[in-house]
Amino acid sequence: MDTNRAIAVINRFPAVKALVIGDVMVDHFVWGTVARISPEAPVPVVNVSRDELLLGGCANVMNNIRTVNGQVYLAGVIGNDDMGKKLLTSLSEKGVPTEGIFVDEERHTTVKTRVVAHNQQVVRFDRETQRNIASNYTEKILQYISSLIDQINVIVVSDYNKGVITQELLAGIRKLIAGRNIRVCVDPKRSDLSFYGGLDVITPNHHEAEKALEIDGLNDPEKDALVYESVMSLLERISLNALLITRGKAGMSLYEANGSLVHIPSHARSVYDVTGAGDAVIAVFSLCMAAGATLREAAEIANHAAGIVVGKVGTATVSYEELRGAV
Repeated sequence: MDTNRAIAVINRFPAVKALVIGDVMVDHFVWGTVARISPEAPVPVVNVSRDELLLGGCANVMNNIRTVNGQVYLAGVIGNDDMGKKLLTSLSEKGVPTEGIFVDEERHTTVKTRVVAHNQQVVRFDRETQRNIASNYTEKILQYISSLIDQINVIVVSDYNKGVITQELLAGIRKLIAGRNIRVCVDPKRSDLSFYGGLDVITPNHHEAEKALEIDGLNDPEKDALVYESVMSLLERISLNALLITRGKAGMSLYEANGSLVHIPSHARSVYDVTGAGDAVIAVFSLCMAAGATLREAAEIANHAAGIVVGKVGTATVSYEELRGAV
């Protein structure tokens, strides 16, 4: 991709208004060091040096859009608990509208706690509610989307399969965007990708794509022809414009409904932590689409974003300056 063209796309990010919908989370990091093994069990003893609370799940997608200078709104559901209150405070401090965040008394705010020692994750434990949100909360989210529908250019559906993204919600989104020039990108967590049928682009990682396509060893070059046939059949069957598969160290592959396929090698110089890499990819990819880039151009720029994020430890974001410098 021509560098000047890439910079021109990135420079249009401030004019793009994106709406991120999905499972809002808090990423809790406990940082420390290990000097010995516990006498009680064969596990490391972590001497904690600090705690850190970061925006996670679809809130991290939102944060990546914000840090590369896109305008962004957020919609989701949290619990009436301390972590939910801290999350709302963090969003307000960052200048992100919170009118689309609804409090459900019957749910916990999803919190993923990771214990990290010497830049290595020791253990992770989750607090969450996984059942589908009640219909009245789906209706509240759809009403919020409707209030923004004349302003936004792109919708990002960030599905962590915690209950916010339901068939009812997706049906409502399809109805609201009908006849409008609003693109919809999906980061999936479900094996049945037909759940997201009729939208624009889905961005699974290679593990998720293996389950969806029922093909083991997706990164095996000998299976390229089989994967291509399976993806093209899927795109036609569920009325999708493209599938962008992120392949870790192998980069990413963009399959378009017109039969086009491009493999893009990774730009990562080193990989410390893949946490949040998919969030950065879909954030930058969706902004590029709304900024007038082709699908291939959007994928190439998003690949640079992934290369930046995996070189950081923790739930990281990519900045405008980093992305511009990378391309």
